Amino acid sequence: MKIGILGFGKMGEALTEGLRNSRDSAQFAIQATTQSQQSAEDAARKLKINCHTQNTKLIQESEVIILCVKPHQAEKILKQHSGDFTSEKLLISICASLTTDLISNWSGKKAAVIRAMPNTPCLIREGMTCLNVGPNAKEAHLKMAEKIFNTVGKTAKVEESLMDGVTGLSGCGPAYIYLIIEALSEAGVKVGLPRKVATLLSAQTLLGAAKMVLKRGEHPAALKDEVTTPAGCTIDGLMALEEGKLRVTLIKAVLAAAKRSQSLRGSS
Repeated sequence: MKIGILGFGKMGEALTEGLRNSRDSAQFAIQATTQSQQSAEDAARKLKINCHTQNTKLIQESEVIILCVKPHQAEKILKQHSGDFTSEKLLISICASLTTDLISNWSGKKAAVIRAMPNTPCLIREGMTCLNVGPNAKEAHLKMAEKIFNTVGKTAKVEESLMDGVTGLSGCGPAYIYLIIEALSEAGVKVGLPRKVATLLSAQTLLGAAKMVLKRGEHPAALKDEVTTPAGCTIDGLMALEEGKLRVTLIKAVLAAAKRSQSLRGSS
């Protein structure tokens, strides 16, 4: 599979590392483009891939093109190269807010289009990517996209109408979790723990709890009840969280980010 990463950055680096370290690494031939010759040379040297500044060359030589540019750059780039996107190409966009119809229209309406919303833990191959099928895309194209993004974490298929919600939840979600880890670490320091130990306890506790949810497949409320013994310490902590409206605040955070994602589309 010939893969071209158009607009090489952190996510492009993550995908490159994931593809090269996957069981099927021999099946993937990767090239990428950047805006400057210097950044192309740096990426080529660091990741041992063919990296250059020629988008036309990349599109023409690739079966799958992964669009990793900033959302405000997408229209100009795709329209400039609309003649290069043939019906044999699969165009995967990771641009936040931009619908598959927009991507398809700007790229000439011939290529199969899939929209992807990955998050930054892809950098350590623990990412979450949601995919939705756009114009001209078939089940085989979805399988190709899943194969690529499964190398950097987990994938799920959702309807396009839900992608703003995906952005607000898993796309922006790591930032919410970092804030929670930071707050728990501060609490640890407040009760006398060294900063480094407090941060370790906070991060590992969230990691372990998340893995419990994924591996056991039970509702988080059921797992919460396992920790909450009658008249114990946990219930007092939970009561403090409820008084502070943590639950509703997190819900509001997702809704606010999802609304912002939707509004960005209006300015595209």
